[in-house]
Amino acid sequence: MSNAGPGAPPDAEPPAGSAPGPAPASATSVDNALRLLQLVGERQALRVAEAADLLGVARSTAHRLLTALRRRGFVVQDRPNGAYRPGPALYEVGLAVAGRVDVRRLARPVLEQLREETQETASLAVLEGPTIRFVDGVESTRSVRVGNRVGVVRPAHATAVGKAVLAALPEEELARLYPAGRLPPAATAAAIGDLGTLRAELARVRTRGYAVNWEESADGMCAVGVALRTPLGHPRAALGIAAPISRVRDVAGIEALAPVLLRGADLVHRRLQEGG
Repeated sequence: MSNAGPGAPPDAEPPAGSAPGPAPASATSVDNALRLLQLVGERQALRVAEAADLLGVARSTAHRLLTALRRRGFVVQDRPNGAYRPGPALYEVGLAVAGRVDVRRLARPVLEQLREETQETASLAVLEGPTIRFVDGVESTRSVRVGNRVGVVRPAHATAVGKAVLAALPEEELARLYPAGRLPPAATAAAIGDLGTLRAELARVRTRGYAVNWEESADGMCAVGVALRTPLGHPRAALGIAAPISRVRDVAGIEALAPVLLRGADLVHRRLQEGG
């Protein structure tokens, strides 16, 4: 084995017994980014100034790191210049570690089963701050149907899957999502417009175990949603079934699909506990 000399390649190992040199800037950035993920996970909300103080770096550095994490979905912001909170990518990593499974892979056969039983479109969605993102779905085969919404983001309070997750959150976390007491604008006039009405609706969701959306996220569409919890008990995802109101006719019609959806959620929870 030859000693590293002036012409040694950049990745050559230093001679045995030599003192380690300072960590390269890239390694420091990676370490700070990983520490930020830990802090966001522990605190559930982190501002740039707090991040800078805890890391011992400039605020510009903390902002740059948090921006990079936000682009990758590891953190989200409730509003511009607001606190950073755990994002869907961080949730999925935590779920994979806790249950050693990918929630989308695990839920996919359940989505297919829901579609077969109801002949309607079934979806998996994840909470991102005050919004909900559809991350997987199985579309109905009927000629008139709700399309696959993978990648679509909606205000959580205006969807069945979003309300299902919101209803399962601790009260203090719900307050953090809407710190000014105002709800973000929704796409239709049927959506709930104030926090007091939303709280009352979430209380009903907790009582019956599922949430309903009747033209609140899109005209002509309705849905039912049930929250999913990680093996550690954290609600961050939900299963939903969506249908055209022209076929369902009334709220009782979409509620009739709730028992099937609840059974599907139970199956996902069992698979989570078993590790897939």
